[in-house]
Amino acid sequence: MKTPDTQRPRPGSDILRTALRRNVGAMVRGTVLMGLYQAGETAFPIALGMIVEHTMQDRSPSALGLSIGALAVIITTVSLSWRFGMRVLQKANTTEAHRWRVQVAACGLQPVARDVDLKSGEVLTIATEDADQTADIVEVVPLLISSLVAVVVAAVALSLADIRLGLLVVVGTVAILSILAVMSRRIGASTREQQARVARAGAKVADLIIGLRPLHGFGGNHAAFGSYRKVSTDAKRQAITVARVNGTYAGTALALNAVLAAAVSLTAGGLAFDGRITIGELVMAVGLAQFIIEPLKMFSEMPKYVMMARASAERMALVLSAPPVATPGSQRPAEGGGLAADCVRHGSLRRLKFEVAAGEFVAIAVYQPRAAADLASVLAVNVAPDAYEGEVRLGGQPIAELSIEAVREYMLVNPYDGEIFAGTLRTNIDPSGTSRRIPEAVEASMLTDVVALHRDGLDYAVRDRGANLSGGQRQRLSLARALAADSDVLVLYNPTTAVDAVTEQLVARNVAKMRRGRTTVVITSSPALLDAADRVLVLDDGVITADDTHRNLLAGDADYCLAVAR
Repeated sequence: MKTPDTQRPRPGSDILRTALRRNVGAMVRGTVLMGLYQAGETAFPIALGMIVEHTMQDRSPSALGLSIGALAVIITTVSLSWRFGMRVLQKANTTEAHRWRVQVAACGLQPVARDVDLKSGEVLTIATEDADQTADIVEVVPLLISSLVAVVVAAVALSLADIRLGLLVVVGTVAILSILAVMSRRIGASTREQQARVARAGAKVADLIIGLRPLHGFGGNHAAFGSYRKVSTDAKRQAITVARVNGTYAGTALALNAVLAAAVSLTAGGLAFDGRITIGELVMAVGLAQFIIEPLKMFSEMPKYVMMARASAERMALVLSAPPVATPGSQRPAEGGGLAADCVRHGSLRRLKFEVAAGEFVAIAVYQPRAAADLASVLAVNVAPDAYEGEVRLGGQPIAELSIEAVREYMLVNPYDGEIFAGTLRTNIDPSGTSRRIPEAVEASMLTDVVALHRDGLDYAVRDRGANLSGGQRQRLSLARALAADSDVLVLYNPTTAVDAVTEQLVARNVAKMRRGRTTVVITSSPALLDAADRVLVLDDGVITADDTHRNLLAGDADYCLAVAR
């Protein structure tokens, strides 16, 4: 992996342009259909005025029938165009939001974190609320254009009756939009701040959920809840501010639209009174003044949604434009290869050097817990290869030159605190649904008693974070998942600390049997696992100080005996 020299920033405007560009087809179709809808809505009062005008001149039944037929066509056009137009736009909106959610989630779940100062709860908010609001731009633009169609049609129709009516609509619309454009800027700034505070509150909740048990243990839960209450209150106050601004905006828009409609109606009434327009044109003008309120309302609300989409896009850019700490390579390791560390210096590790041959089962006895955690982080590629000295080789090739996908395919590092997901025992053991070694993994991890205990067996429902399982059951479930993956190289980090000694002996024997011929490394102080290994590496003070079998080390190394004997 190499650190990139430059990374072109991706501002919020670039994200919006991307959303618009890849939905051009859907937006064109939606714009046409919604334009037909707005044109039909506007044509209704025009048709009524023409019908009145025509009926006063020709009172025949055929003229009435023709008029009713014309109204039926208009109503049908309005109904169908709205139905299919909104279907097209909402599908595109939902699809685009999904794309951004996946993209933000992919950045947040990278093995090597991106260089961005955001907590997981904040990234979650960006991947949900901000992604949805950003995708709204796909729906906003067609609705904006279709609303403009209605205003233009109304202005042209009124101008044909009297130029002053058309000019009144045009000038009034420009004035309304100018006033609301200024107000929408306040909405954008307020929304951006609200999303930031909601994200901070979400991050605080995530931290509380993760640390709830330790907090209860030392009595810090009240202080933690008080801290969350403060963050949540700040978010609530900002939400009230945003609601107040939105209410002011909506009220102002409605009032201005009503004033414009009233001005058109009164002007048309005065012109009709003076005989400058006919009764039919008066009916048309009054009808348009009523119907135009809806497209004007929609037209005037669009700047608000544009500013909200831009604010959310700028928050998404915090994640999407952040450069990764490292850029992975593109090569793949040789199949069936081993694992080696060459003079690795990171944290408490000092020029760590060891080699595990292909098919070997090696245990690493670490005297300092911090060194064990540092070693697991390096092997799991949670630390960028250029962030430490030396190199780790997988299948004979440096990890820095391998793609993350290849590393994940050939080597699995099972964490000490493996997550348990809501679902079933089966879906936790085999999330992808492709493993063929579930029975062997269940037996090797001694999870058989848990499966047998419940009538549903492997389909037994597991709650979020394994809340309905004991600590030992959760640990064995995590071990079963690692074994079922059947990777070429498996690294287990303290896999039996929560199980009893008898179970630990059986697990050690089963793991060695199941992994025979596959490269396996166990970071542990468990005598059972150390004894099951082909050889044991002793990691003390950041370096390998001994390399022998467990029993030879017990017989000849007093420090080792003191560290691992129970």
